[in-house]
Amino acid sequence: MKLNKVIFKFVSLSFSILVMLLVVLGLVELGSFCYDFGYRVFTETPVDEEPGRDVVVQVTSDMSESEIGDMLEEAGLVRDGKLFYAQLKLSAYSGDLLPGIYTLNTAMTGKDMIVVMATGTEESTEQ
Repeated sequence: MKLNKVIFKFVSLSFSILVMLLVVLGLVELGSFCYDFGYRVFTETPVDEEPGRDVVVQVTSDMSESEIGDMLEEAGLVRDGKLFYAQLKLSAYSGDLLPGIYTLNTAMTGKDMIVVMATGTEESTEQ
């Protein structure tokens, strides 16, 4: 009877330690992902080096900011549409993107694209 209790305690303790290790590993992975994403929000580089290539995109008034980020990712202007969305939300231009047709370049950063689409400058035609 005592042997069964000892074995049960050992298995229970081993299982508890395994669960704690998995939780710690999960927290480390989550922290690493969050740090990497946060770092990229402020230091993201352009997709291509100068001179890059020009891409024409159209922003309509019914597009959400998240949809604009996804569109820029599909067009190859940014690496990650969600990262562009985070940059936009953290900028002073959140909610200020103007509808229009814009010629953007793959050598521009996400911040540069935000400024162009919010101010309507640099080869843009508003609709």
